Amino acid sequence: MKVILAYKNFAANRNISHIGLGVAALNNMKSLVKSGVTAQVWPIIGAADFHTKLAADSDITHVNISAPWIASADVQRLLTDFPRITFSMTCHSNVGFLQADSNGVRLFREAMELERATHNFHVSGNSRRFVEWVRAAYGVPCAWLPNMYYLDGSTNAHRPAWRSGWLRVGVFGAARPLKNLMSAAGAALEIGQSLRADLEIWMNSGRSEGGGETIVNAVAEMVKGVPFARLVPIGWPTWPQFRNTVAHMHLLLQPSYTESFNMITADGIASGVPSVVGDAIDWCPGHWRAKTDDVQDIARVGRQLLRDHGASAEGLRALEAHNALALAAWRAYLKV
Repeated sequence: MKVILAYKNFAANRNISHIGLGVAALNNMKSLVKSGVTAQVWPIIGAADFHTKLAADSDITHVNISAPWIASADVQRLLTDFPRITFSMTCHSNVGFLQADSNGVRLFREAMELERATHNFHVSGNSRRFVEWVRAAYGVPCAWLPNMYYLDGSTNAHRPAWRSGWLRVGVFGAARPLKNLMSAAGAALEIGQSLRADLEIWMNSGRSEGGGETIVNAVAEMVKGVPFARLVPIGWPTWPQFRNTVAHMHLLLQPSYTESFNMITADGIASGVPSVVGDAIDWCPGHWRAKTDDVQDIARVGRQLLRDHGASAEGLRALEAHNALALAAWRAYLKV
């Protein structure tokens, strides 16, 4: 068995750091390899590039396409030209996030038809809620192929809690409305005020998508002139560099309205940093969750986590439990 995890290499043509799907594929690949499954990650430029790479490797048994981005006619050609390979296409969003990607919705609908018309193709989702909705709404099969997060010996589940000095709060992620970053930054301000702490709000910036710079600018206006607070924009570093930045935080705020996994929360757990999340990130400990449209509730949970010496260890146990379920789902799909 040989599994290929393929994602669109946005950076190749546009010179941007757009690596979320690549990071997810890398973590899945490392988790599968650790369990004894041969797997590779392929950054793909386009359908022709994909076809050439598949034709050059006769050992491939399974291919997972990260996100619906290849034209359906090109997918059909792959299925026809490589009948011995089992293909799957995974949607990496829950239903709510799809409102920003009408083309992705169309391609996924067409992919459902491809599954019915062929023997070697399956649609899938990395969100269990999305998978269950597809089955219920359309009456078609949909495999659950969730994100896994590879944990190694560098995991720090016992990072010392904040006591004094600058309080560093990470409000990370693509600046899209459904990420709820304005509420997160507002909660950080309240935490800093209530703890009488000098506050740094760290935030990704410099990539415009879905009104991204408007959101960053709004946060900047909210913080400007507040004596105890400052905004620290970090751009879009490589994932290893970003992991180091996350490890520098005392607390992360990730109160997304909708999610399918949330890699940043897992990055924090791997570095011993807890996150305030909403119900959408349902694999986290229950007491990490806050009401996403209640800034004061986000702040309340954040203050509790800052005082909780066991928070990082509880987060690690929750992530390990998720990884175990996710690996079992992948192995059941691959039949290994």
